[in-house]
Amino acid sequence: MDDSHISPRHCTKPSVEGHASKRHWIASYGSIPAEIDADRYPSVNALLEGAMREFAAKPAFRAFGQTLTYADIDRLSSAFAAYLQKVAGVGKGDRVAVMLPNLLAFPIAFIAIARIGAVQVNVNPLYTARELEHQLNDAGVETIVVFDGSTRTLADVVSRTKIRTVITAGAGDGSGATLPGPAADPALRGAITLPQALAQGERLVADPVDVTGSDLLFLQYTGGTTGLSKGAALSHRNLVANIEQFKAFMPDSLRPGVEVVVTAIPLYHIFALTVNFLTYFSVGAENWLVANPRDVEPFIDVLKAARPTVFVGVNTLYAGLAAHPRLAEVDWSRLRLSAGGGAAVIDIVSGRWKSVTGSFIREGYGLSETSPVVSFNPQFIDGFTGNTGLPVPSTDVKLLDDDNREAGIGEAGEICVKGPQVMRGYWKQPEANARAFTADGYFRTGDIGVFDDKGFLKIVDRKKDMVIVSGFNVYPNEVEAVATAFPGVAECACIGVPDERTGEALRLFVVTAPGVDVTQQALIAHCRASMAAYKVPKAIQFVDALPKSTVGKILRRELRRVE
Repeated sequence: MDDSHISPRHCTKPSVEGHASKRHWIASYGSIPAEIDADRYPSVNALLEGAMREFAAKPAFRAFGQTLTYADIDRLSSAFAAYLQKVAGVGKGDRVAVMLPNLLAFPIAFIAIARIGAVQVNVNPLYTARELEHQLNDAGVETIVVFDGSTRTLADVVSRTKIRTVITAGAGDGSGATLPGPAADPALRGAITLPQALAQGERLVADPVDVTGSDLLFLQYTGGTTGLSKGAALSHRNLVANIEQFKAFMPDSLRPGVEVVVTAIPLYHIFALTVNFLTYFSVGAENWLVANPRDVEPFIDVLKAARPTVFVGVNTLYAGLAAHPRLAEVDWSRLRLSAGGGAAVIDIVSGRWKSVTGSFIREGYGLSETSPVVSFNPQFIDGFTGNTGLPVPSTDVKLLDDDNREAGIGEAGEICVKGPQVMRGYWKQPEANARAFTADGYFRTGDIGVFDDKGFLKIVDRKKDMVIVSGFNVYPNEVEAVATAFPGVAECACIGVPDERTGEALRLFVVTAPGVDVTQQALIAHCRASMAAYKVPKAIQFVDALPKSTVGKILRRELRRVE
């Protein structure tokens, strides 16, 4: 695989994984180790294969009334690995796109891809054709595993990509059950179903592949300041490190063979991928997958059946559930951990959640580029804090002011991170990588934070103009680029505004061309056709002019004062 697009500085193991700052939070650790062994497992494969052997007879995943044991996952992923390698011709380092909601097919596909040393490109199954085409071409994808319900979008763009092999997957695929669901688009000629691929692979044996910690595991795409998303290149070592870091902070919620997790946030999102899937799989947890948490009634039914010990979500998910009258029907007596991330958790929401479940929401902070966990409220914290906790072991965090000087305790600065979980760089983005890292190798997050004297980190602002809608990052430049393409839009600017349901919502300010009538409904419909729903503006405000600096730069901060 060609790694020339990633700076050599980010391919090497950091020395001591960063010790430039004083790391005053270590004094608050108590019994938590200050360092973890990022090389405890030579790869994520080694960690997962050990779990599949140790917990072979235990349920690994449940979805739509179907159950796969750890032995089933081992067998099915081996068959699919053989198909990908021997039939589809996927080699080490090749990128394979996975465009699936939370289905049993997801863990089967991921472990198969990892076993043959390929790189998984996680794709939101709700992406529009424009978003999908960019991501597939940017990653150089030739093979894709796609949800039946997303095949129409793929059919629209496949001829403009390098895709050679399409494997479709439905709700019951992998379990042997045929469950109702959308049909694959007939325009997607030459596609093969996952059951067909598994049947072929069962008759084959994949050649062993030497996979090391330095090999890439994921391209995790994240919003781009230029309007195009970038792929964070995450290695096996990055993920092993973050798993070990989380385990060091929460040992009492990671009891081998005991935990029951309900996964309602999407597995293609790095938070669920690392914490819900990989970390809890490694300790033999039983994982109940929820494909559509917006369908609340069956979601509550899953919670009732699972009686989870662990629940992970974003603020909007917690808020919606806490307001539902049936939440009290769930037996929460086993719940040991309610974890929140992706966006700030509101104290009122944590309070409402605790009043029903008995568990407060334990917040953390992270990014796609950091695999994702940077900080978390450790096990000894016994109530909602309103901050994102302490930096995890083997991680150095420093806050830099506008002059690149390190901020003192209680002073705000851009959060910059060094550690074994930090990405190697953005895929094929040398200029972006040069901007993203400091001269001494710290990743610039673009978030503004403050440390207290105990080392707890609070996020106070964002240096970038990024907006977080229901835990998903939205970059205004992308929204503006799409909206400006609509006939009659002369120029526009997008900002985030507070929203009770989604945390933040998008408001678009639009200047129309002289004599052209542009309606809010038509412009929103245009945006919906080109972007995932969470990127679509909730409100559009037509204005005569946009505030600008003396050099003509739009001043979004001025728009935030407009009522």
